[in-house]
Amino acid sequence: MITRTKCEAQIFAKKNENGDFEIEKHVVVHNHPLTREISNYLHRSERQMTEPKKEAIEAMSECGLRPMESYRYMSTETGGDDCVGHTMIDHLNYCYKLKMKQIDGKDSQTLVNKLYDIQSIDPEFFFRVRLNAEGKVECLFWRDSMMREDYKIYGDVLVFYTTFRTNKYNLICAPFVGINNHWKNTMFACAFIGDETTESFVWVFETFLKAMGGKHPISIFTDQDAAIAAGIEQVFPSSRHRLCLWHLSKNANSRFGLLKSDKNFKNAFYKCLSGCITPNDFEETWKSMINTFKLEKDDWFNRLYGLKEKWCTALSKDFFSAGILSSQRSESTNHAVGFKANKSTTLTEFYSIFQATINRWRKTEEKDDFDCTRGIPTSELSMSAILKQAANVYTITLFRDFEEEFKLSVASSTMFKGSVGRTVFFEVWIEGITGSRQEV
Repeated sequence: MITRTKCEAQIFAKKNENGDFEIEKHVVVHNHPLTREISNYLHRSERQMTEPKKEAIEAMSECGLRPMESYRYMSTETGGDDCVGHTMIDHLNYCYKLKMKQIDGKDSQTLVNKLYDIQSIDPEFFFRVRLNAEGKVECLFWRDSMMREDYKIYGDVLVFYTTFRTNKYNLICAPFVGINNHWKNTMFACAFIGDETTESFVWVFETFLKAMGGKHPISIFTDQDAAIAAGIEQVFPSSRHRLCLWHLSKNANSRFGLLKSDKNFKNAFYKCLSGCITPNDFEETWKSMINTFKLEKDDWFNRLYGLKEKWCTALSKDFFSAGILSSQRSESTNHAVGFKANKSTTLTEFYSIFQATINRWRKTEEKDDFDCTRGIPTSELSMSAILKQAANVYTITLFRDFEEEFKLSVASSTMFKGSVGRTVFFEVWIEGITGSRQEV
């Protein structure tokens, strides 16, 4: 297709006496569009990475959005790629420069400086840094003033994770998590650890203890790690170390082999984890499972049995656990952190993502506190004296748990079994619930 328009735009050059070219004539006016209107935004003159846009991109990066995610967001907000004001390549290039600026060997120092700045605003803010022989950050720990206050109130139970990694520096993020009076997660502190050795965990635990005024938790829940166990034994000798059932179940699945598809085996195993009520019930169920499925010589199951005091719910009724012995509670706590980190996430970015998580949790707690001030909860049952007292004492969430237990107590059947001296024995059970029959 011929698209000539007899445009006069031109540059006319001519050689001078010295053999160099000189511009004789330059007509800059065209009588036609330079490009199709739909493509105008691709011209360099039309593309600008303005300061407000840079700030928006940096903010989205700090929130954990990847370059393509932040570009798609800006495109959607402005009405399409042609309205963003810069191309996708411009966007990715700026994100790359931003990343290089952050990881130019100064990222750990940038984070430390940021923590110093926070400390100047919050005098109770506490952090410690441990350097290696090369002067690089090996371990880093921090907590703010509100975390310490939360630990004073809710610090009887502590969940310690080593799940999240910032792979850019191969550091492990290890948050200290607790449960508040709404049965929601609350953060006590956080650490970056260079390796999973006993020495590193001892440093982190001792630093945590110092930051919290020397208060030991009643119970500590972790995954199954020998180095963590050794660190807890050294620093928290009076605390009860327990294994998170969610982590244990996840690890166990990889050990089942052909038994993974055997429904009877899985039912027996999970009953051993959290379905047995008495120690005798557990021992009988475990022995039956081992004999039935010929696991007497299996090293992993033998080691697990040796740790039964740390995970079996039937053997853990003598201490406070805030319900974390329930695998449902453990799984909920494990997933609630919700980091959006990836292999290229820097320490500074990770800190920003972490703080966003903390802020989200605290907003949830504020909302729960507000809901509890609006009046006491009601029940579908008649509000007896004990329910009225519970409604006044407990938060709404905990009252609902109490209410459920109260319903089960009302539904229980009892039978007199006899007496010995001043001790009277009853058999108590709930109709329709297998295994609920107990002697009281």
